[in-house]
Amino acid sequence: MPELPEVHALVTDLRARLIGRTVKRLEIVAFSALKTFDPPVSALEGQVVRGVDRHGKYLDLEIGDLHVLIHLARAGWLRWRESAPQSSGRPNRGPLAARLVLADDDSAVSTGSGFDLTEAGTKKSLAIHVVRSPMDVDRVRTLGPDPLSPRFTVEAFRAILAAAGRSQIKGVLRNQALIAGIGNAYSDEILHVARMSPFKPADMAEEESARLYDAIHETLQAAIDRADGLAASELKAEKKTNLRVHGRTGEACPVCGDTIRQVTYSDSSLQYCPTCQTGGKPLADRVLSRLLK
Repeated sequence: MPELPEVHALVTDLRARLIGRTVKRLEIVAFSALKTFDPPVSALEGQVVRGVDRHGKYLDLEIGDLHVLIHLARAGWLRWRESAPQSSGRPNRGPLAARLVLADDDSAVSTGSGFDLTEAGTKKSLAIHVVRSPMDVDRVRTLGPDPLSPRFTVEAFRAILAAAGRSQIKGVLRNQALIAGIGNAYSDEILHVARMSPFKPADMAEEESARLYDAIHETLQAAIDRADGLAASELKAEKKTNLRVHGRTGEACPVCGDTIRQVTYSDSSLQYCPTCQTGGKPLADRVLSRLLK
C-alpha cells in the first residue's frame, strides 16, 4: 500500500508533469472506483491542472475549480504514460481502473500523455472522488494531523496517545483519524526504530512517547529523502529495498541479527524483531496475540 512517503513523492513527480496542462478527459474503466456522481467526470474536460497536493494517503489534483481525490488503497498504483494508448481497456476487466488523458502540448512531441490508475487483485478498494472541495470527502475531512505538519508536536502526539489509552500502539499509528498517512509497513518500521512492541499500550511514559515521536519523524523523513526525485515507476522498488523489518519474515534483523518474526491477522500481517522490540519474547501468531508466557 502506498503510504505517506510514496504519496509525497508522487505529488512531487506529478507537480512537474501536470501543473499548467489541460485535461482532455478522465476515463473511468472500473466503475466501482468512482465514488461520486456530482460534479460529473465530464466537468474536468478542458480544465487546467492548477495544483497537486496530498492529504494523508490521498492524492489531490486541483483541476479548474474542482478536485480529484485519489486513494490508491492496498494494491493500487499510478503509471505515467508519455503517449495515448491504443485502446481504453474493457470496463471492469483487468487491472486498469481509470485513465487521465492530457490535451496535446504544442511544446512536446508526444501527444495524449497522462497517467493510468491500476489495481491488482480481486479486492477492489481504489477510490476516486470528483468534488468541489477536499473536505467534501468524509475520510479526508476526518483525518488526524499529518506527522510532517507543524501542528504535529510531541505534546499533540502525547494527547493522541493518552486519549487512545490501552489501545495497542500499532493500531493507533495506523488509525487515519488519529494520525494521517502511516500504514502497515511504516508503522512496523517506526516501532522497530523506537524499539517498541506493536502491542504496547498507547498510554506510555513520557520518555517512551518522545522516543516514538522521534522514530516517526526519522523513519518518514528518511523514506521521503530516499524517494526525492524518483519517478512513480521507481517508488515501489525503493520502498521494498529499504524496509528494515516489514515484509522480511525469516530474515536477520539489520540491527541485532535476530530472526524477524510475523503475526498474521485475517487480512494483514505485521513484522517485528523480538530482541529489539519485545525483550526477546516472540509474539503468538494468532488474532489478538499476546506475549507468550
